[in-house]
Order: sequence, then structure tokens, then C-alpha cells
Amino acid sequence: MDLATLETKLLLALFLPGLLVIFFTRVTFHHIVGLTLTIALIAASVYAGYTHNWILYVADAASLTVGFWYATHMVKKARKHGKQEEG
Repeated sequence: MDLATLETKLLLALFLPGLLVIFFTRVTFHHIVGLTLTIALIAASVYAGYTHNWILYVADAASLTVGFWYATHMVKKARKHGKQEEG
């Protein structure tokens, strides 16, 4: 694999899964569903052969973790804000 290709894939692996978790959470209003959809997309990518290096797996996992943490924080904040407006 070309070094430039690996660098590009690594950069995308560091940011894209986390952003996808946040996006799917915003669309579905549930952070578990957002995480599940993102994991399904990554699994499809691995199955198709686009990801085949252990460093990319680690980067995907780290990005998923950060994205899930932020999405959970975002959902809790939205629920708290929604309850304050009702009461």
C-alpha cells in the first residue's frame, strides 16, 4: 500500500467514524442507534476490503469512542434542556 494512501485512510479513520456517530445521533435522536449504524458501515467497509491494517482499526475504534462519548453528552444535554422547557 502506498504511504500517501495509508495517510489518507488514517486521517479519515481518525475523524469520519466519530462524525458519523454524531450525525446519526442527530438524525435518529438516539446515541446507541447512531453507534450501531456507524459500526455497521465500518463492518461493511472492512468486508469490502477498504480497511485492512491494524492501525486503521485502532483509529476507527478511537474515533468511535470519542464520537460516542460526545453523542451521549449531546443527548443528555438535549434531554435536560427539554425537561427544563416543559417544567
